[in-house]
Amino acid sequence: MEDDARMARNRAPESVHPARGEPPALELRDVHASYGHIHALKGVSLHVSHGEMVALIGANGAGKSTVLRTISGLLRPRGGQVLLGGSRIDHLPPHRVVALGVGQAPEGRRVFPRMTVAENLDLGSFARADRAAVEADIDRVFRLFPRLKERLRQKAGTLSGGEQQMLAIGRALMASPNVLLLDEPSMGLAPMLVESIFRTIVEINRQGTSVLLVEQNALMALGVANRGYVLESGTIVLADTADGLRNNPRVQKAYLGIA
Repeated sequence: MEDDARMARNRAPESVHPARGEPPALELRDVHASYGHIHALKGVSLHVSHGEMVALIGANGAGKSTVLRTISGLLRPRGGQVLLGGSRIDHLPPHRVVALGVGQAPEGRRVFPRMTVAENLDLGSFARADRAAVEADIDRVFRLFPRLKERLRQKAGTLSGGEQQMLAIGRALMASPNVLLLDEPSMGLAPMLVESIFRTIVEINRQGTSVLLVEQNALMALGVANRGYVLESGTIVLADTADGLRNNPRVQKAYLGIA
């Protein structure tokens, strides 16, 4: 709890609304999405302002990962709009969404186990032709995650869980995203590694990358985010500043373990 409070004090200043006249970095407007006959998202609306970190919390099966899949173009919405910097992207294939500035570190890392760390990072920049900038981003990834530089020629499948999470985030950063989507970055990690990963996420956000953070560890997520949304059964039921959600009795009881 003390560490979470310290991270909350150190996060970026609160940002609740986009600047006047400026579209959000990312916005969902009344988005509906389905898996066959299962109506997974039921009118989800949210936004992430430029330079902001926003947490999306909720129980397993609430639809959090579906939100990210819909943003990334892996799932086509059946209604509503997904906008990046004010322009719709909900009709685009995933590789175009990446090229326009959306990077994602998926749930479960999903690194390529038989490829080296260097090869995984190189795949993250597949849509880029600016090789000098790519080299600069590799250096940035190594500054954020020095351990990856030490493991550069190692097969990704032989890395520890924490190292694979570093690689998944680093690979997403190699696309030079304006918006970074993080899906359960703490999953399966020891507490000390979780704190290290979250400190780096805070640093990535401080460097100017907008972040949408999906995380089941609600206390940790709200400790680093500016704002948050609570998703239940495919519907946004609460939206507030991170501190507002941390102090909300409903959130405390359902997600923070505070009776």
